[in-house]
Amino acid sequence: MAPKIGLNLERNYSINFDLPQRSKKLIKFIIIHYTGMKIESKAVRRLLNPKSGVSAHYFIKNDGTIINMVPEEYIAWHAGVSCWKNYKSLNKHSIGVEISNPGHKHGYRNFSHNQISSLSKLLKKFKEKYKIKKKNILGHSDIAPFRKMDPGEKFPWKNLGKKKISFWYKINEEKVKIHRGKKLTNIEEELFLKNLYQFGYCKIKAKSINQNMSYLAKAFQRRFRQDLINGKIDKECLLISKSLLKN
Repeated sequence: MAPKIGLNLERNYSINFDLPQRSKKLIKFIIIHYTGMKIESKAVRRLLNPKSGVSAHYFIKNDGTIINMVPEEYIAWHAGVSCWKNYKSLNKHSIGVEISNPGHKHGYRNFSHNQISSLSKLLKKFKEKYKIKKKNILGHSDIAPFRKMDPGEKFPWKNLGKKKISFWYKINEEKVKIHRGKKLTNIEEELFLKNLYQFGYCKIKAKSINQNMSYLAKAFQRRFRQDLINGKIDKECLLISKSLLKN
């Protein structure tokens, strides 16, 4: 029997979820969000409010306390319009975790040590319980790149990757950084997009292709090149995308 992972856990259930219970086999992903609200207590109330139309399975407070809001057996309303690989509307196939953070519109800040420690314990629990792969631990902006920015560039994807909790690329960052700003040919741009689609990102639709390309590039950068999010594809981005597929 695997050892139990100690969690500072509270329960405050929301009625914002779908019936009936889902099969354990359907749960393939973990989606990480930030609340995007200034006041933590208001974020909690919103997720519990029947009129809000939103919820999450877990909420991580600033002090690291975890609130279980929806039992894992039910579908919470956290992902919205979303896609990853061949999956559409990921609510059905995922567990949603909201982390208290004001977000980009209200003074985006680093996530606290206690928050990331609690999240790490949750992720380890989910990975073992549902056999979830590292590459299926995603941010909201990964599955909804054209409308979401969370958990954003201050979320420690790299550190979680080093601990083998989430996915990170295996390439020397200093060596690849020298290619930053180098323009791509049209063929290389197409290869970059092909790599992203193969990794799992949503495909760009024909309308507003340039704008959507920028959104997709920013989502990729918030995850894998967090010190520069400009929506512009360069040689550095291409090399990182190649490394993702090799791993």
